[in-house]
Formats: sequence, structure tokens, C-alpha cells
Amino acid sequence: MIHGHLSYTRISTTLTDVTLARRSKDAAQARRLLSLAVIYDGGSRTEAARLGNVTLQIVRDWVVRFNAEGPDGLRDRKAPGPTPLLNAAHRAALLEIIERGPTPAIHGVVRWRITDLGQWLWEEFQISVSPQTLSRVLRGMGLRKLSARPKHHAQAEGAIAAFKKTSPPRWQVSRRTRASSPRPSRSGSPMRPA
Repeated sequence: MIHGHLSYTRISTTLTDVTLARRSKDAAQARRLLSLAVIYDGGSRTEAARLGNVTLQIVRDWVVRFNAEGPDGLRDRKAPGPTPLLNAAHRAALLEIIERGPTPAIHGVVRWRITDLGQWLWEEFQISVSPQTLSRVLRGMGLRKLSARPKHHAQAEGAIAAFKKTSPPRWQVSRRTRASSPRPSRSGSPMRPA
């Protein structure tokens, strides 16, 4: 076992020479195993750090990980990332209020906007969420932004169809204009009269 403190000179016998490094498909893990093999063979921590192209502190961290988890502890891990602002309870409450819709007398709006939902989250849970994040959360919940086309309240039903004009299927040059225009020369030089 490799000791995690300053004087570690022994390593567990599971790391024999470089056999584990040869079997590894992960290049970073193989490099770490080779560095620890230097310590196993009696080399110094400085030599192990030089071989791994890292600092002494990183070699110490590898030793601690190797002692805790074995060779699998030397594989790269995915970073957990930031914790989400909205947990399952917040998302359920948000979905419920969206499905129920706003009450104009209480909420002051006739339809939900992202900014309105962000304000509601702040008033209910004291959570500040940016509009971009809230939009991403809503899309992740399977909701889509729908906006109706504006329509004037006094618009007649047939007014739009009557307003639209039909254009000719294709614009064409008239025969008269086509006949009077001189044809360009194909040779590139100007034409001389015959």
C-alpha cells in the first residue's frame, strides 16, 4: 500500500511492475500507474512526478486514490458540475402553476412569460433564476413556448382573405421589348453593321 503522507515508500502488491499499465485502455490511467510503479520499484517521489509530468502534490493525490480504490481510482472522473437551482419540488410547483394558468386579478398577467415565472419563483421560494436557465428547465420538462399571432379584436373574418392580392404566376418580358433589344455578341467583341 502506498502511504498518503510524506514518507510513502511501499505500494501494495497489486501493482506489479507495469502489467496493469499495459492492460489499461485509458492513457491517463496508464501514465499514473507507471508513475506509481517507479515508487514501487524503489524510486523517489520526485522521479515519479517527473515521469508523470506532474507535481509532488498530484503524485500524493494519486497515491491516496490508489490506496482507497485500487487501480480504478486512477481513472479520470466526470466532474459533478453545479447543483441545479430547482429541485423536484420546485419543478412540480412550477408545472402546476403553468398548467393552472395565471389569474389576471392576482398575477397581473393574462399569459405566463418567462420573466413572470421567474418572479413567481422568487416570491414563492426566494430562488433567483435567469430567463435563459428557466427556459432551459421548461424545455427539459417538455414544455414549449407558444405565442399566438396578434389579432385585432374588431377584425372581420374575411378581411384577411380580401386583403391578400393574387399576383401573376410569373413575370415575363413582353414580346415587344424582347424584339427591339439588340442581341449581345457571343465572341466578346462589339458587333459591326453588315
